[in-house]
Amino acid sequence: MERLQSAPFPVSIISSQRGSCPQRNAIIDAAAGMDALIFFDDDFFPAANYLAETEALFEADKEIVVATGEVIRDGILGPGLTAEEADRAIEEDATPDPVPSIEAAHNAYGCNMIFRLQPILANRVYFDEALPLYAWQEDVDLCRRLRPYGKIVRFNRLRGVHLGVKMGRTSGTRLGYSQVANPLYLVKKRSVSLQWALKLMGGNVASNIVGAVNPPAYIDRRGRLQGNIIAFGHLLSGSLDPKNINRM
Repeated sequence: MERLQSAPFPVSIISSQRGSCPQRNAIIDAAAGMDALIFFDDDFFPAANYLAETEALFEADKEIVVATGEVIRDGILGPGLTAEEADRAIEEDATPDPVPSIEAAHNAYGCNMIFRLQPILANRVYFDEALPLYAWQEDVDLCRRLRPYGKIVRFNRLRGVHLGVKMGRTSGTRLGYSQVANPLYLVKKRSVSLQWALKLMGGNVASNIVGAVNPPAYIDRRGRLQGNIIAFGHLLSGSLDPKNINRM
């Protein structure tokens, strides 16, 4: 707390119910009156100019409602990166100030997301709290529901490193269940296409099947596969629901 109080800018601590979506929604409400809001995962290391580039981007194009950056190194698919490796990757970035390139994106990458607040608040397009706990794919859902109100873009001058820390995440079984339940829930509410959901589900289930044979120490592939199987059983019985992970 003392370190927060000594920061060279105002710091607020926001409390909410448990879960990524209630936490994010509480932050959105607390930020009402601001122009834009950035969500960084606690294991994302932004480059020093990330905030300045964000401000310039949102000032230059008022039609942008969601933006995400260029992850120059990502530890999410491997054992993860250390803070020292992240600092070194940013320091050694071969193109720290690239020629600006703004590309249309399907959604922001959850580790670094920027939202223009006015469309969210005016249209009450919040994170869906029916996606509990880790709320897998809540970022995609919100981005797609904001698409009618403006552009979703990836900007290459917003740069950073995602550590992909493995500790403190939801259990393998819960995540495996969400890998099936959450995409199908998003299809049902029409925020994503069935094609997108099937591709995502198929890739994850296939990875869990293959990985369960000789799982790496940093990913609970067998737990995820177990969650997949439970979810498919619930799908067949008509009881599939993202909130079921609260009872696992």
